[in-house]
Amino acid sequence: MSTAESSDTQWDHDPRVYRRTSQCDRLCVDIGSHVAETPSPDVSHQYTPKFLSAHKGGTTPCHYGEEVWQDGSSLRTTIRAENEVEANKLANNYRFGFRKWKSHVTERPIEDRSDIVRELYSELNFVRPLSGSLITCGNIAYLILFGWWISLAYLLVCVLMFLTIIGVPYGKLCWKLSCYFLWPFGKSILKPRSLVRRCCVKFPHCEAIPEESDSKEVKESSPLLMPPSVPIEVPPQRTRYWCRVSTYVWLLLGYPLLGLIHGLACFLSWILVFTIPVAKMNARTLAIILLMPPEDVHIHRLKKPQGCESQVLLCCYHAFNWYYYKYTLDGINVFAVNLLPLVITTLVVGYVDTENQFVSSEAKFTAAVSSIIPLSYYIGMGIASISAQSNFAVGAVVNATFGSITEMTFYITALLRGHKAGTKCYEEIVKAALTGTLLGCILFIPGISMIIGGFKHREQRFNSRSAGVSSALLFISVGGVFAPTLFSKAYGSLVCAGCSSSPANTSRPFTCMDCHYDMSGSNEPLYLRHIEPLVYTISVLLPSAYLIGLIFTLKTHSHIYDIQVSDGHDHHQGGHGMVVHWSRLRALSVLIMATLLMAACADLTTEHIKPILDHSAISQYFIGVTVLAMVPEIPEIFNGIQFALQNNISLSLEVGNCIAVQVCMIQIPLLILFNTFYDVGFMLLFSDLHLWASIFSVIVVNYIFMDGKSDYFQGTALVVVYLILLALYFFAPSPRAC
Repeated sequence: MSTAESSDTQWDHDPRVYRRTSQCDRLCVDIGSHVAETPSPDVSHQYTPKFLSAHKGGTTPCHYGEEVWQDGSSLRTTIRAENEVEANKLANNYRFGFRKWKSHVTERPIEDRSDIVRELYSELNFVRPLSGSLITCGNIAYLILFGWWISLAYLLVCVLMFLTIIGVPYGKLCWKLSCYFLWPFGKSILKPRSLVRRCCVKFPHCEAIPEESDSKEVKESSPLLMPPSVPIEVPPQRTRYWCRVSTYVWLLLGYPLLGLIHGLACFLSWILVFTIPVAKMNARTLAIILLMPPEDVHIHRLKKPQGCESQVLLCCYHAFNWYYYKYTLDGINVFAVNLLPLVITTLVVGYVDTENQFVSSEAKFTAAVSSIIPLSYYIGMGIASISAQSNFAVGAVVNATFGSITEMTFYITALLRGHKAGTKCYEEIVKAALTGTLLGCILFIPGISMIIGGFKHREQRFNSRSAGVSSALLFISVGGVFAPTLFSKAYGSLVCAGCSSSPANTSRPFTCMDCHYDMSGSNEPLYLRHIEPLVYTISVLLPSAYLIGLIFTLKTHSHIYDIQVSDGHDHHQGGHGMVVHWSRLRALSVLIMATLLMAACADLTTEHIKPILDHSAISQYFIGVTVLAMVPEIPEIFNGIQFALQNNISLSLEVGNCIAVQVCMIQIPLLILFNTFYDVGFMLLFSDLHLWASIFSVIVVNYIFMDGKSDYFQGTALVVVYLILLALYFFAPSPRAC
């Protein structure tokens, strides 16, 4: 969501808030009364715009956004959306084969957000009633991290301006701002207005008027606020700002130095995310306050009412806010925005410093893996945007095409690099990453969602019928993927190495250090005649099962989910002018660009993983099932947690199931298809550790999901099982090929 001007209802001196609120109330009441005549069908999952249920209660709250609740008697889940696009996105979340996306793809009106969220998007140009103490841990941290050196910079510039003699007015301004930035909380920077307004007659307790950027609106509202009989104060004539010599002295000597200081403070506070108010404060100072005539800048404490003859330029109460993890720019989460420069830096350093002269190979590997996180977020946002604005067929194609692109780019680049180097180690890493993705999606994502959701909600319920469909598909997919491995155990040749016995004492047992089934070299006829055709057969059957699952859940047995999307006419009527963050063309462009960047980051990851594998005491299995498997799924983990916090645990479970099914039924067949056209030596034969860990995980998760209920204890059980399996991989010996 783009940054918008805050409109807290407590700041009642802004007339625009009242116009928006009254329109919103009328809209909700009119639509609610109109829809009240039509009874709602009895469905399990009903999608309606949020304002459609206004007639159910005695009041008419006009807040937009996704809301989920359940009726204890019928386990009915009602989901409301504020417009047609959001309703389509929510419907896609419940459809099989579609990636589950939590963030909005349309811009939500700021006046319909909660007070906490509206505070995040405040431009720090409002004076509101002070509540609580200003001496907080966050404000003290500001003093330690920012306040003292910003104040010191103003003192130095103040001395410089006084030395120029002609810049004395700006020296006085720097002195005042030095005191202000040392502790800006509880103070406001004001600018006198050129006319007296009658707002104090209507709002006698307001301290100052917020800055208004639209002069036309002021002219239109002035007759309503001030009768013609009220005299207008004309300010005294002053020399024009841009005609003063002192202005250019200031712009040459003082402003550049302070611009550097404020720019550094703005960058540091923005990167820390939770100190974004400090970034806003520095940005407004640099863009507005330091370019004003010094006599127009007045600093006052909030304890002293200033009347309504001034407009607020800057007013900050707190430097730290935990809720800034929700902050978005054009629909993009602030963390994804901050990590985007990391992607560019990683690619530049990785492909320029090829000899590792300036940056070590380990640092490049870490940066490349970290760069996958924001790229996965952008790919998910692009998929959700296109799917929400398109019909079912286009959405299904986009999800099937780009849904697995993050993992596929890494797998293919790793196999190509291993084939070029003539080693099987990269193939084993790919198999470990595939298994790690399965284990993480089957155990960790549902488990951590149940734990966090269980702390907020005592017990959560989900649709056991739909969960049963996902469980059946998991059984089919895991069974199909590991069928060639089981076949090799039944008919393969046992190869032993490192065998020893004592010739003098024949009674001692014959011991071997390494026994395994080797299909690649020792028994090629068995692999070429039996196992390879079995692999190709499975690579056809698994996508066919995926297609049958789509037809079953979306066409013939769609009543399992009972998805009903309301008429789009009402959505547009209640959407306050719906604005989509990303159009279809823009989303497609982002998808293509993110895919190319993802391929480059995956190439750097596989290029610089070899030194880590060679010099690490940890098993290569462990690196594959943890770092390479779960880092691309971090956005999905956060989506599952957010669904669980909103008491929508069914979607949290579907997040993991959807990825696990796609790994088995789409990604692995694609790898086999790629190996068919370009032989990189990829064989669908897994080690015993991968085999039994995956089968055991599927059995455990199906046992947990049987009763259709979840709590934090069940989630803890899944996470503990996941950690036990990670311990197995941690202490397991490295693959023979590595």
